[in-house]
Amino acid sequence: MELNPFSHEFHEDPYPTYKWLRDNAPVYQHPDGWYALSRYEDVVEASQQPLLYSSAEGTTLETLDTASMLPMMIFMDPPMHDRQRALVSRVFTPRAVGSLEPFARETATRFLDALAEKGGGDFVEEFSAILPMNVIMELIGVPQADRNQLRHWMDASLDRTEEPPYIPDSAIEAMIESGGYWQSLTAVKRANPDDGLMSRLCQVEITEDDGTTARLTDDEVIGFCMLIGSAGTETLTKLLANGVVLFQKYPEQWQKILDDPSRIPDAVEEILRFWPPSQYQGRVLTDDVTLHGVTMPKGSRVLLLTGAANHDEREYENPDVFDIDRPSHLAVGFGHGLHFCVGSSLARMEGRVGIEEFVKRFPDYEIAMDRVERVHMGNVQGFASVPFVTDRKKLAVSR
Repeated sequence: MELNPFSHEFHEDPYPTYKWLRDNAPVYQHPDGWYALSRYEDVVEASQQPLLYSSAEGTTLETLDTASMLPMMIFMDPPMHDRQRALVSRVFTPRAVGSLEPFARETATRFLDALAEKGGGDFVEEFSAILPMNVIMELIGVPQADRNQLRHWMDASLDRTEEPPYIPDSAIEAMIESGGYWQSLTAVKRANPDDGLMSRLCQVEITEDDGTTARLTDDEVIGFCMLIGSAGTETLTKLLANGVVLFQKYPEQWQKILDDPSRIPDAVEEILRFWPPSQYQGRVLTDDVTLHGVTMPKGSRVLLLTGAANHDEREYENPDVFDIDRPSHLAVGFGHGLHFCVGSSLARMEGRVGIEEFVKRFPDYEIAMDRVERVHMGNVQGFASVPFVTDRKKLAVSR
């Protein structure tokens, strides 16, 4: 069996492939020379060795020239990574995340009320994409009028084709457009600072190892905001949409939520495990590694298949069953180790709020599964469109 993370067939259901890999090729070597780890224990162990499994050459399957890109901590190893992460961690404190919850709830309420009034709509385009977009852009300080266009550019920049070179011209154009926007916004924030993250990054002073202080460059500020803006939007967009599709497939789990909404945080964790938005993280080896009798040479690109690890029967009982009663566990849906998602607490809060407000308005919703569309990105799994109606009777009439 061949692993092709860009295959549309794989995007529809990667989990049979993952099972085959775990059982037959826990250290998988692709004909093109790259490797993949699929067992939970191996993925976790590799994630805890950032200097051996390096992120400095990109975290995707396709090779990125990170030296010519804007600086982003996701593409850094210690000690550079530690300096950047320390800055961003200040933004995602429990207090800071808590202060955003009223805004997240007001935003969710506004868009869900609009959907309820017209009896349904596209869950992604009219809710799950715009809730996290507005929250993260509010945090950064992006003007309301610019947010939707910026989101579309960020989405398009992640599109991938099934064959090399994988990155289409439209994705490159979108990267250029969004990069130009962030550059112009940085100039605005330096000239007219406000309380947003971008303004604070423009003003923050860093103490260097020699005791001197310095401010972040424009490129560093833009790199921060591009990374946080994209990750903060994509993960939740896919998590929420994956959730509503899963709850339709597993109505007994939805009933648990209806009976007891306090179970929603457990549901968020199980969605994250069962259908994680991020399916893998790419690394490059800085030394030879031998695992399960296979030697991966120094310089090899290795995929840490977190999507496969989350379904490893060596770690989870009945892993292919969606069950919000599952005992709490160290899941790797947000990564693990040094590169664990710094915004995970914000994502969990938004996921909880989004489902809480959706439950209130759509206890008997129905998805038009014949019209659902998936995204075709690199390591992101989820839906581009999820049409739904308020209740099952309305869907029957519309057909």
